[in-house]
Amino acid sequence: MLTDALLQLSAAQAVTTTAVSTNTIDLGVNRDMGQGSDLYAVFTVDETVTAAGAATVTFQIISSAASNLSSPTVLIESAPIGKAELTAGRDPIAICLPESFLNAQPIGQRYLGVQYTIATGPLTAGKFTCSITDSEVSSNKNYPSGFTVF
Repeated sequence: MLTDALLQLSAAQAVTTTAVSTNTIDLGVNRDMGQGSDLYAVFTVDETVTAAGAATVTFQIISSAASNLSSPTVLIESAPIGKAELTAGRDPIAICLPESFLNAQPIGQRYLGVQYTIATGPLTAGKFTCSITDSEVSSNKNYPSGFTVF
């Protein structure tokens, strides 16, 4: 999976309570999101999730009229995933965003992002990365960055 900095919604984002991604995709810019193919939101666990209780995390793709993703509309989501399954380096969690789905955004919902919804929390640790890509990922091999593309 190749990732693009403009399509990265979270980068090792620390999450302890329900939170939205640190980055958004502006759908108001002329572009063809997923033209001709499905897209995937791919989540990786960068730091093992811990919590005092039996916490779960639900990974949600959201849209909002505001760039800070306030008052979001949940477009699609994963099932709740228990903290025991959210260990660093586990296989990525991929959520399909069908092309037809992206072309049918609610009116006025200009920004696309993700929301990490915590139940039975808070978490005491946990970091996640999310990127939008055009390929489903079933296993993950990360390589360090350190290069610049011109």
